[in-house]
Amino acid sequence: EPSGGWLARVGIRHGLTGKRPPAQKGDAEQPTAEHWAGTVLPGLLRGYMPAEIFACGETTVLLPAGAPGKGESAGDQLTLLLCANASGSEKVPLRAVGDSPRPRCLRGVNLEQMPWSYRAGSPAGLTATLFAEWLREFNEGMRRQGKSVLLLLAKHEAHPYLQLSNVRMVFIPPATALSQPLDRGITSDLKGHYRRRLLRWLPAERGTGQPSLLDVLHMLAQAWGDVHPGLIASCFRAAGFTPDAGAEAVSLTPAPGLLSREQLERDGELAEADGDEGMAEGEDAGELAAVPPCPSEREVWRSLATLRRYLECQATSPDLFQAFYELEDAVHTVSAG
Repeated sequence: EPSGGWLARVGIRHGLTGKRPPAQKGDAEQPTAEHWAGTVLPGLLRGYMPAEIFACGETTVLLPAGAPGKGESAGDQLTLLLCANASGSEKVPLRAVGDSPRPRCLRGVNLEQMPWSYRAGSPAGLTATLFAEWLREFNEGMRRQGKSVLLLLAKHEAHPYLQLSNVRMVFIPPATALSQPLDRGITSDLKGHYRRRLLRWLPAERGTGQPSLLDVLHMLAQAWGDVHPGLIASCFRAAGFTPDAGAEAVSLTPAPGLLSREQLERDGELAEADGDEGMAEGEDAGELAAVPPCPSEREVWRSLATLRRYLECQATSPDLFQAFYELEDAVHTVSAG
């Protein structure tokens, strides 16, 4: 049997001593977590404005038991792909991944104009193919806006690296994954709004039983809209994902266009006052008889459901649903008052 000395001499003769196996591509570009957080990340961020720095990641939400349009197995869930920028000014529409390839409740829906998107994935959720599709769509959206952005994300088997024209992908070292902005409160805030809207679903009033997958997708889009830009910006700063983490905090005033409960109540009082003034002297009693009665809450919800279905089939822009969501929230506020 060859001795260790003989093997050493053979190694020296053929220049084999002290050599490591060939390094795989990218090995030299994997710094330690401390070096990445203290040196690499700040250097990356200095080249971008907060509105140009995006982070993305996945989370899961459970579907209500017995929801029409979901799979047959117990504990069905959706995988959500979330993406937002460091200023909180842009939240990319949700991408939901479920088990059902062709949910019946989505038939007839103009999916291209929804404020969310749905794809069928594997039992494990998001796949590399689906993520690559989303990346290309995200890049195309940035190209149309004329923006070049930084996208920070965790390294994962479902996250392939793509060379894109307007998006620079940077993978976060695994040791720092827990400090991502989405894990600092953005994801939990989204889930809190989703649970609130799910509990607010009133089968007795709506007369439709459990919410369908389509209903859930709309609720998730509304919940994503409920996540305040100020909260998103704060989570990015807390994670150190902004060029200046010590910058002045973003104002938490309500977003323009959304009515607070106080505004709704004040507007309601003004409307009541205007209604009182509408009774002119000598008004014909026959005109009063022609006034339709006040609809019940169930009738209102049915009307909203009809309006939503019309938009699902005929909408020409996802922005139309923002107006519908605000109308639905206003009705909820009035009925709860």
